[in-house]
Amino acid sequence: MISYQPLWQTMHRQGATTYTLQVKGGISSSTIRRLKAGESVSTNTLDALCRILDCSISDILEYLPE
Repeated sequence: MISYQPLWQTMHRQGATTYTLQVKGGISSSTIRRLKAGESVSTNTLDALCRILDCSISDILEYLPE
């Protein structure tokens, strides 16, 4: 299972909000909803999140064995 919990922690540390993701990176509200629900997102979205937050993929998601 993929968890986006590291994303929320990274955003909190950097003072970023979902509004920041939408304005700075063009992340749609439906994609943010998918992230909050733990649903799949595209690699393009993951790339954009890394760019916006200036972080690595491990700062955005983690794999949790079921």
